[in-house]
Amino acid sequence: MRTLKFLLEKEFLQIFRNKTILRLVFFMPVFQLLVLPWAATFEQKNILLSIIDNDHSSASRELIQKVISSGYFKLANYSSSYSDALKIVEKNEADLILEIPHNFENTFIREKSTDVMLSVNAINGQKAGLGSSYLGQILAAYNRELVSQSQGSGQIIVKPYYMYNTEMNYRNFMVPGILVMLLSIIGGALSSLNIVKEKEAGTIEQINVTPIPKYIFIIGKLIPFWVMGMFILTVGMLIAWLVYGLVPAGHALIIYIFCFFYLIAFTGFGLIISNFSSTQQQAMFVLFFIIIIFFLLGGLYTPISSMPRWAQIVTMFNPVRYFIEVMRLVYMKGSTLADISHQLYIIIIFAVVLNVGAIVSYKKTN
Repeated sequence: MRTLKFLLEKEFLQIFRNKTILRLVFFMPVFQLLVLPWAATFEQKNILLSIIDNDHSSASRELIQKVISSGYFKLANYSSSYSDALKIVEKNEADLILEIPHNFENTFIREKSTDVMLSVNAINGQKAGLGSSYLGQILAAYNRELVSQSQGSGQIIVKPYYMYNTEMNYRNFMVPGILVMLLSIIGGALSSLNIVKEKEAGTIEQINVTPIPKYIFIIGKLIPFWVMGMFILTVGMLIAWLVYGLVPAGHALIIYIFCFFYLIAFTGFGLIISNFSSTQQQAMFVLFFIIIIFFLLGGLYTPISSMPRWAQIVTMFNPVRYFIEVMRLVYMKGSTLADISHQLYIIIIFAVVLNVGAIVSYKKTN
């Protein structure tokens, strides 16, 4: 234990002497939690819409008014023909074209149904999908309204109730995920640079000639970043509460328990990269290559259930996935320790395997 104490003193001294890392540790969670939730939104607004109104009736004008007033669309222009509207799309001045046919109102009154044409610029798949979905919902609601007026009958109004996120506020969904991203960067990036930095400075040779056991050396490297990660988690949760009014529906202690093992696992992962790297640049490239895959396949932006089967299998080996799941379950659903036991057991296995890997891969002789 005395050896470990000296190692920890050395590691903390190195960290506190590096002013850049200290600024990064304090600045990163504040900046990312204050800025990213406002920018990383799943909502699509200001979708540019070109309209071709061939009917010029009261019904077509009312339909256009409903679409524009929905808040999702911004009128790009009124086009006189489809070819003119297409030119607007080709110039990237419109994302969707809504064409209302001739005799739109008369056809609907006579036949109780009519068609409108919707053309979507699908270069941005998410924007195209959500834009067409929004427009489809508005048209369906307007259709029901017209049917009700023409028949003079009542209508069934469906009022959905969204459980665990009643206001469908995307920040409730994104902020816990961004917090996991921050902890992964701290745990992985800083630890991946640690040993390789000593290799470049030559100080690793001095440690290698000492009788310090490899596991004590790895534990000494692991603890400082684990402490920093827990500190950042606390700062992040405070920012989430003060800025977004977001507090865990479950017990905050569950998050700390899970984070305890997650940081051990991810720090071990960073130390493995550091052991195999010769320079800090090499370590950073390897880390960012892997960590981007972790984030994209972690369910932060894309639901895992929407991924193809092979990608869902890959996510089972991604520790980020389990922490994001736990954060959202505790924050939004109020899950208990028993509810997240499956994820907890898996992250403990990750912690053991990755840190054993860090100890084994650390060579005291080259």
